[in-house]
Amino acid sequence: MTQQIDIKSLYPEELAEQLGAEGYPKFRAKQICDWLNKGVVEFSQMNNIPRDLREFLNTRYYISVATIEKKFVSRYDKTVKYLFSLNDGEMVEAVVMHYHHGVSMCISTQVGCKMGCTFCATGKSGFSRDLTASEMLAQIEAAQKDLSLRIANIVLMGMGEPLDNFDNVVRFIKLVSSDGGLQIGMRHITLSTCGIVPKIYELAEQKLSINLAVSLHAPNDAIRSRTMPVAKAYPMDMLLKACRDYFDSTGRRVTFEYALISGVNDSDSHARELAQKLSGMNCHVNLIPVNAVEGTAYKKSDLQRQQSFVHILTAKGIAATIRRTLGSDINASCGQLKRNHIKEGGQ
Repeated sequence: MTQQIDIKSLYPEELAEQLGAEGYPKFRAKQICDWLNKGVVEFSQMNNIPRDLREFLNTRYYISVATIEKKFVSRYDKTVKYLFSLNDGEMVEAVVMHYHHGVSMCISTQVGCKMGCTFCATGKSGFSRDLTASEMLAQIEAAQKDLSLRIANIVLMGMGEPLDNFDNVVRFIKLVSSDGGLQIGMRHITLSTCGIVPKIYELAEQKLSINLAVSLHAPNDAIRSRTMPVAKAYPMDMLLKACRDYFDSTGRRVTFEYALISGVNDSDSHARELAQKLSGMNCHVNLIPVNAVEGTAYKKSDLQRQQSFVHILTAKGIAATIRRTLGSDINASCGQLKRNHIKEGGQ
């Protein structure tokens, strides 16, 4: 039996070619894509497509969906956290956040993660598989339908390491930003990576006008390698050079994510060391009070420590802000909802 093809991960021209090879008019591809963009989940719903073609589609292709298994809404700021199940029963998390500049959605790119960052709940559940481009799209479509709103900004910062699923992520970015897709412009898409250096160079070659965010979380290799195993493969000097080269190649400013962990990486000396490392770079530092993760003793830095850290960076010419915490009452950081679901007896 021929394995079915993931139709929503195809570019329209790829679908047209496949239909043409089977003797169907290529213009049918646009009709099919229009239906898919309307959110249909069954080929039988495509009522302007001939019956024989619908039967062919049903035999050859499948449509990815993200089904809401659990949903939590913050009583404080309307942040919504989802646990989605996919066609094969695997589960991923996503978060919808309301900002003054529009509604943002943080989506997952893998089921689990291989990177093993010690402050991240996702890695503690292990790694199952990569998501397809359509499974990333399905998360956005499900949230838009459920909330009756339009997602304006996408952040690839949920479960998984986007650059470890490079081809599917690039395909997703091109599909979601296309005229025939959800039309979310690339400048409204942020890709967050723990710092896989060779893939940063590959991403630069794609010439995508997306925003790159790099999880730094330390001012030196000694601290970074204790919290982020990837640092052992790609030391900080190598990573920062890749970020400088990325800016030179794309003209896109790099954001550095820095989780402030009390007593680990949040002292004034750490701030000064970080400022020195980033001196001369066109970058922005996004300081994040770390989330409590079961199995670790990590605690977020107190407000005074956060303010001192950001003051030192800005005084030394490094643009920096403290990220506003959203969804604190619903554990909005990814990885925690799935772990709790499994503990409660879910699959």
